[in-house]
Amino acid sequence: MSKYIIGISGSIAAYKSAYLVRALIKKKHAIKVVMTPSATKFIAPITLSTLSKNEVSVELINEGTWNNHVELGIWADGMIVAPATATTLGKMAHGIADNMLIATYLSSKCPVYIAPAMDLDMWKHPSTKANISILKSYGNHIINVNNGELASGLYGEGRMAEPDDIVTFLENLKLTENKLQLKGKKVIITAGPTHEKIDAVRFISNRSTGKMGIALADACFKQGAEVILILGPSKHRPIHREVKVILITSAEEMYNATIKQYHNCDIAIMAAAVADYTPTKTYSHKVKKGNNNWEMDLKRTKDIAAQLGKMKQKSQINIGFALETDNEMEYAQNKLKKKSFDFIVLNSLQDKGAGFGHDTNKVTIIHKDNKIKKYELKSKPEVAHDIINEIVTILPHA
Repeated sequence: MSKYIIGISGSIAAYKSAYLVRALIKKKHAIKVVMTPSATKFIAPITLSTLSKNEVSVELINEGTWNNHVELGIWADGMIVAPATATTLGKMAHGIADNMLIATYLSSKCPVYIAPAMDLDMWKHPSTKANISILKSYGNHIINVNNGELASGLYGEGRMAEPDDIVTFLENLKLTENKLQLKGKKVIITAGPTHEKIDAVRFISNRSTGKMGIALADACFKQGAEVILILGPSKHRPIHREVKVILITSAEEMYNATIKQYHNCDIAIMAAAVADYTPTKTYSHKVKKGNNNWEMDLKRTKDIAAQLGKMKQKSQINIGFALETDNEMEYAQNKLKKKSFDFIVLNSLQDKGAGFGHDTNKVTIIHKDNKIKKYELKSKPEVAHDIINEIVTILPHA
């Protein structure tokens, strides 16, 4: 069965955590409890230690000994913060590690489930809503609050979910995970631009932000895949911390990283906007402006997609991207054949809201058997979902 950390913060709802620990122990799960100091004023650590059959952690330093929150975070298959007060939500959202619970949360490598508990006005406050939004963006799971009578005497939203409801939430999520479309698959994704160095301050690049590739990385992870994202210079990152990110700068670095990862992958999605050319000569210093024009020789970069096409095994799937301004279909179909893609995702700069920099995209998917699917303008996460659905139709077991 699973190993869970139960994180308890200072709320009257802390008494429910004893029932949650007991319910999970009955399901044969292993439990370790972490409490904030204020939580101990609502329920005694000895109660939770007895129920969990493990020592309860409260302080980062206890009688001169450091409690290893890193080891605890690595141990768990899941972390459940119940109850999560407004204070704890804020600290989790902004990384304020001033207690054992937050330090453990920041060290955890597992899914995190949060069951908020607070009064109605606190739950409705914009700062709480903003913190919930941030925590969701990190990939955490929020367990909905219940309606009911609150500690203040008010009636409304803010009650922590009942322990049995939390257990059901976890079990339903596990059932969903068992139906994940890419479970057991290893996916590599290239994303973003490359920077081809000219001198100490200048480089050749393009307007790619990496948003489409990052959306694909998050979507593939949510469908159960092991994801490796090879990402060029971009300020954006995946929501899910479990996505392995390899940061590169140049086309040469992206080529080397992709070739290295390709051998044992199931699916390769080449969404990066790799520079086609790079300077033949670079300078370690800043080249000063002169009176004459500056002529520069460029050479072709290595073609990552073409090389993967040569290496491709029957069990592997290669997906390409084409961003065009004219003769879009013709160029995309030629690229599809030349690079041995299973299908190619075409987007045109002629379509408003598509291409570099936007949060939306409008794509056409062209399969190697010339089957064509056209989609309307959608958010990039929605486009990523459409692409995954197409991948599933051509998986070897499909």
